[in-house]
Amino acid sequence: MYRDNYITALRTELLEMVSEQLTPVAMRYGYSEVPLETNIKWRPQVLVLGNYSSGKSTLINEFLGIAVQGTGQAPTDDSFTVITYDDGEPEGAPVRVTDRRDGKFLLNDPEYPFETMKKHGQRFASHFKLKKVNSPFLKNLAIIDTPGMLDSITERDRGYNYQEVIGDLAQIADLVLVLFDPHKAGTVREAHTSLRDTLPAKTFEDRVLYVLNRIDECASMTDLLRVYGTLCWNLSQITGRKDIPMIHLTYSPSATDKSGRSEDPQSAYLHFLENQREELKKAVLQAPCHRLDNLASFVETHGERLCHFLEGMISYRKKARLFRVKAFFSGLAVSLVGGVAGGLGLMGLPPFAGLDPVLQFTGAGLLSAVILIFWLALVQKYLYSRFLKKWLRQLDSLTPLPNQTRRDSWASIRDLLYVNLKNSNGRFSLSQVLGEHTTVKQIHDRGSREIREALKELAGIDMDDSWAGKGAGPVPYWANAEASPVNR
Repeated sequence: MYRDNYITALRTELLEMVSEQLTPVAMRYGYSEVPLETNIKWRPQVLVLGNYSSGKSTLINEFLGIAVQGTGQAPTDDSFTVITYDDGEPEGAPVRVTDRRDGKFLLNDPEYPFETMKKHGQRFASHFKLKKVNSPFLKNLAIIDTPGMLDSITERDRGYNYQEVIGDLAQIADLVLVLFDPHKAGTVREAHTSLRDTLPAKTFEDRVLYVLNRIDECASMTDLLRVYGTLCWNLSQITGRKDIPMIHLTYSPSATDKSGRSEDPQSAYLHFLENQREELKKAVLQAPCHRLDNLASFVETHGERLCHFLEGMISYRKKARLFRVKAFFSGLAVSLVGGVAGGLGLMGLPPFAGLDPVLQFTGAGLLSAVILIFWLALVQKYLYSRFLKKWLRQLDSLTPLPNQTRRDSWASIRDLLYVNLKNSNGRFSLSQVLGEHTTVKQIHDRGSREIREALKELAGIDMDDSWAGKGAGPVPYWANAEASPVNR
């Protein structure tokens, strides 16, 4: 269909824009350890977070139509599991787990976007795995299940930094589900840290869905209202938001029937509530539809941050160049004054007073040259080192920060700029950085705007096949090189 071809072409253009324009700059200055497109080239991903026994595995199993993940009241799985579709299985085959791979495979296979996660070490790799399932639910997305969040836990207990891993996964996910259960409604320590610090720093609010799961375990409607109120209070305290985000209320009908709670008179309140399980399922299936918009946000965000990073470098380099010019002329003045003083002193000394004036002037000139060389070789280097240390202490003065958007962007690259200036001693080609800044700024200002325009046009395209009958052809109008958002 025209719409599908349009989506494919637009996604290809976005990836090319990132790989050809942003990645070289990001890699050159250490903004990213791997090509930026590594994080966005794979299929849409849904990250599932939650306390232990919050029903994550049961929810995933019901979505897939098969018991892929272990379930239980106690923590049953301490691994991060990537669950994806197996294209090699024939249509209509029984749904099953067709393949299993360990973390080393996932971290080293370029097909998957997890190469950057090697930094979390061997302990993390041993708790990272892949499962391929031929469930139709996974045809256009992948699900990442996570270990249940705990209360008293430290990095040493797990052997890796759990919050950093969660942050990296949230950054590449198109949707994040955060599950709570009635027994621990937002009170678990790791959940508190994730919601307060990790997720806000790594993803956008509109990509996070909150779910109060297993509501069938509440003894009555009053009990449910108390739990819901507790969760709302905890979320308001954790997130600092006065407007409480939408909380989906769900439970597993099969688990309720199996436990016999559906026959309990005290559970009659469930008949008056809408189980939002199907609504949640639809939201997960919509993740691929949000993929293009998330890719556009990816280009805008990294384009803005790289621009700000290069602005800081340009600002420092201009100040450093002005400092060097001033320092050179100061050294030149000192050398001239020293040469003249030395020459006059030589003329006043009896052994040199009778020398030819040309020799006296030559001696004064040599003395002036020695002073200038000494200044450039030692004094100016010392002064420059002090200049660099001064600006490393006051990096915030390198760029204007008039609004919160600029402050957020600066906060994301400030430490990177500090390290870059310190390691390079502030020495780099100003002309090269200016050229790179022009390119990246054009992508951020013009390219991202045209991406949004293309997305609006995509939203107006009818999903029917009527386009095909109009002779539109399989290729969008801007898919040619001269018409694409990258080159326009």
